[in-house]
Amino acid sequence: MEDYVLGAGLLISLVTDLRSRKILNVVTLPVIGIAVVYHTVVSGWDGLVFSVSGLLFGFGLLFIPYLLGGMGAGDVKLLAAIGSLKGAAFVFSSFLYTCLIGGVISLIILAVRKQLGKSMHRIGHALVCMRGSAESFNVLEKSELHHAFPYGVAIVLGSLSAYLWGGF
Repeated sequence: MEDYVLGAGLLISLVTDLRSRKILNVVTLPVIGIAVVYHTVVSGWDGLVFSVSGLLFGFGLLFIPYLLGGMGAGDVKLLAAIGSLKGAAFVFSSFLYTCLIGGVISLIILAVRKQLGKSMHRIGHALVCMRGSAESFNVLEKSELHHAFPYGVAIVLGSLSAYLWGGF
């Protein structure tokens, strides 16, 4: 049952993120509710702990990038929903695959836009400047931290990868 709910939630989120760059609460919040209730009914207290710990872990993985403006709240809630359904170990594997896939997508986008060299130079400069003080990290302008692509795509592909190939 949980695999069907996960598949439906991921598919709907993929479509809405590609179309409108939004992952909808009407998808993620019911998935979380279904997951918590399902795991609690099936496994009692252990199921509740499994689901809530996965939810919190998934949420926590993307919360800081969200606070820094690197992604939307829907991305955070989607990873939390995945964690509530499949648990902390699965959501961590999904997260690792998501990071790899998101990085590859970003590199491809930068290469196509002919901005890869410039971006790598700025990142290198930012890393060198970080040795001096926290304020020197501001060489990366806030406008450059906006969403380069709908990150839900990477989350969906990362979760699919974790489902098909397992953890690291």
